[in-house]
Amino acid sequence: MKTLLSLASVVFFGSFGVVSANEALIERMADPGQWVIQTGDYANQRYSELDQITPANVGDLQIAWTFSTGVLRGHEGGPLVVGDVMYVHTPFPNTLYALDLTNEGRIIWSYSPVQEQDVLAVMCCDTVNRGVAYADGKIFMQQADTTVVALNAATGAVDWSVQNGDPTKGESNTATVMPVGDKVIVGIAGGEYGVRGHVTAYSIADGQRLWRAYSMGPDEDILVDPEKTTHLGKPIGTNSGTNTWEGDQWMIGGGTTWGWYAYDPDENLIYYGTGNPSVWNPGQRPGDNRWSMTIMARDAESGIARWFYQMTPHDEWDYDGVNEMILTERDIDGTRRKLLTHFDRNGLAYTLDRVTGALLSAEKYDPSVNWTSGVDMDPASDTYGRPQVVADYSPDQQGEDENITGICPSMSGVKNQQPAAYSPQTGLFYVPTNQLCMDFEPFRVRYTIGQPYVGATTTLTQVQGGHGGLGNFVAWDDRISQIIWSNPETFSVWSGALATAGGVVFYGTLEGYLKAVDAKTGEELYRFRTPSGIIGNVMSYSQDGRQYVAVLSGIGGWAGIGLAAGLTNPHDGMGAVGRYEALSEYTALGGQLTVFALPD
Repeated sequence: MKTLLSLASVVFFGSFGVVSANEALIERMADPGQWVIQTGDYANQRYSELDQITPANVGDLQIAWTFSTGVLRGHEGGPLVVGDVMYVHTPFPNTLYALDLTNEGRIIWSYSPVQEQDVLAVMCCDTVNRGVAYADGKIFMQQADTTVVALNAATGAVDWSVQNGDPTKGESNTATVMPVGDKVIVGIAGGEYGVRGHVTAYSIADGQRLWRAYSMGPDEDILVDPEKTTHLGKPIGTNSGTNTWEGDQWMIGGGTTWGWYAYDPDENLIYYGTGNPSVWNPGQRPGDNRWSMTIMARDAESGIARWFYQMTPHDEWDYDGVNEMILTERDIDGTRRKLLTHFDRNGLAYTLDRVTGALLSAEKYDPSVNWTSGVDMDPASDTYGRPQVVADYSPDQQGEDENITGICPSMSGVKNQQPAAYSPQTGLFYVPTNQLCMDFEPFRVRYTIGQPYVGATTTLTQVQGGHGGLGNFVAWDDRISQIIWSNPETFSVWSGALATAGGVVFYGTLEGYLKAVDAKTGEELYRFRTPSGIIGNVMSYSQDGRQYVAVLSGIGGWAGIGLAAGLTNPHDGMGAVGRYEALSEYTALGGQLTVFALPD
C-alpha cells in the first residue's frame, strides 16, 4: 500500500503537459531513500516517507557515524543524499564534500572554492550557506561571493560557473538554489546595503542566463504583464514596481531573495518571497514600496509573474518575507484547491490559492504579535489584504529619532529562515519559532554604494508574559488557523524541522540537542546533545534498508553570531549578541554532521 505522501506525489507530480521538467530529478524526489534538494521536494513539505523510526522506538536512536566539516561558523542547510553518495557543505569558504555511503563515509572528492575575503564584510548575520542541490548529474551551489557553480556529481570537477552579483555593491549569498526543468533558480542577498533584489534562471547545461526578474523597477525589469499579472485578483497595472516609490529610490530598494523556493510542475510556477525594502527607516521611503515583502508566483519558463501578494506594504520593521512556501492540497467548501502556506517573519501565517493568488487566511501564529491587529479579509474593502497597523508600534507614525519599545515580534521575526515541516498524516505544520520583541529607533541615513544602508538602531527584548525562554516549537493547523500544541524552548528554535511517516517530528536546538517529538501530541520522545548548537535542517535517508536521520551542528547564524564571530558588545548583531549571551554556557563552536539510526 502506498503511503499518503506517495499518493500525494502521484497527484502533485503526475502530469507535466508542455512543462520542460526534469523527470529524473522528480523520480529521485519521490524516492524516500534519497534527499536531492534542500527542502526534500518541490512542495517544501520537509516530509519523509520513511517510517522505520516511530514513537515506540525513537528512544533507542544511536549515533551511526559522524563527519567533521573543519569549519567553525554557523552551519545552516543540510546534507544531500543522491544514490549512495552524501554531499555535505560548509559555511564560508563553502567547501563541499562527496562521501561514499557504501564505504563508511569515505571522502570521494572535495571542492574548495577560492573567494575574496572582502565578501565577508557584506554578509549579514554570519557566513552561513543553506546548501547545495542536485540535478542532471551535477551539484549546484551559489557561493558567498555570488558565484554559481555546477560541479560534476561524480568527480567534483567544475562544469561551469557564473557570477550572479557584485560583492563590491553589497551583494552576497547565503541561500540554496533550486533546479527546475532545464534551469537552476538563484536569488541574491544584501538588502541592508541598498541592493535591488532579483531572481535569476541559469541554464543547467551551460550556465547561460535565461531570465532575471527584479523585485522592483519598470515592468520589463520585474517581468510582468500589467494586464494579466494580478495582486489580490486585480491586474497590477503599468509601472507597479516604481509608482509606489519616491523618485528613483526603487533602484536601491532592497527586496532581496535570500530565502527558499517552491515549484508546482503542473502549473509550471515557482514561488518565493522578497525581503525588506531599503532603508529600514520608513520615513525615507514613503509609499507601499512594491514589490518588497511580497509572495511571487512566476512562470518557470519565461519568468513572467502570474500573481503577487504583498504581505507587509511599506514595511517598518525589517520583516523580510523570504521564508519558505509550503505547497499542499485539500478540499475547501467542497472544492479541491492547490494551496500555498507561508509562515512570515511578521508573525502572520498566510494560506493562498497558489494558482490564482487568492488570499484564503492570514492569522497570527504567535499570540505575542502586536504590531498589527490583523489583516483586512473583506474583499469589498479598500484595505483588503492589508495588515492593520497599530499606531503605538509604528516607527513611521511615531517619527524619526523616536525609540519605540516593545514591538513584537523583533526584526528576527516569529520565524526566520529556519524551515517548517508539514505532515500529510496529521495535516499539521511544525514550525520552529522565536520569542522576541524589540525596541526600534529609526534615523536618517545616506546611501553609499557598498556600505551598510540601515537607518535604525534596534534592541532585542523578551516577550512580556511569555514562558521565559526565547523560542517555541509549534504545531499549527491551517484548517482552523490555530496552534494545536507548543513546546517551549530556552532559546529560539533556529533549526529546520523534519516530519516523518513514522509519526515522529525532529528538530534541533541552539544548545545542540537533536529532539524527536510525537507528531500528534508534541510529547518529547528523544534528545541527544551534539557537539555544537544546531541551526541546520534535519533530513532523513535510507541505506541498505535502514533509516537514518542526519543534521549539521555548528553554532552561528543570527542567533549565534556572538559565539560564531567572537563578538562581546551586546548591541552587535542587531542586538543578538546581548540577547543570546547565555548560549556560551551551553555550547561552543563546532562543525559536525551527526547521523543517527536505530540499533542493528
